[in-house]
Amino acid sequence: MNEPVHITPKAQKEIKHIMANKNIPEGYGLRVGVKGGGCGVTFVLGFDKKKENDQAYDIDGIPVFIQKREMMFLLGKEVDFYDGSDARGFVFITPSPV
Repeated sequence: MNEPVHITPKAQKEIKHIMANKNIPEGYGLRVGVKGGGCGVTFVLGFDKKKENDQAYDIDGIPVFIQKREMMFLLGKEVDFYDGSDARGFVFITPSPV
């Protein structure tokens, strides 16, 4: 299966920096997920161990874990890193069709 989410090179660089320098425990990977509500979902990122119902991927050397039940909300999403004068952080975007 292709990777369900795309991680831009800028986001990959920041994730790898965090994993190498912020005491992320051995065996942890990037958890990509959603928090749901009645009016939609919020996308979340964090570092976690693989769980029983996770799909695991290796995206350019980054272990990525996604719960099977959350997959439909994440397919085709892109994780980017924004570093501007007004804010700094990870963002989820839906790429425009080509």
